[in-house]
Amino acid sequence: MTIKLLNRSALTVRPKAPMADWVARVAPDEALDLEQLRREGTTYLIDEVEQESDFADALKNGWQAIFENELAAWDEFADEWPEPLTPELFDQWFDVEPQILAFDLSAQPLLRAELES
Repeated sequence: MTIKLLNRSALTVRPKAPMADWVARVAPDEALDLEQLRREGTTYLIDEVEQESDFADALKNGWQAIFENELAAWDEFADEWPEPLTPELFDQWFDVEPQILAFDLSAQPLLRAELES
């Protein structure tokens, strides 16, 4: 197996209790509890970082897209989204774990699919 280093770093986003409570309200038939939601998390690739402040900059520039993507997984039409979406609300709803290195273990080529935001 060939391991390939990607020229990306990453932010792993894990929901906090307010997100789990919201999911339970908007998608009661599909809702997972906080522990299940946190176990899953979501990883977002970002430009490769060279210093710690690069993570803060990436989050400053991407928090809204991440927040909207996380909400859309449960309410794609935004009918029940909290308003307004703010960086402070994002911080209340999510923990973010920076990942300096990203490796690709797959033999399959990377595919990209643009998602509407």
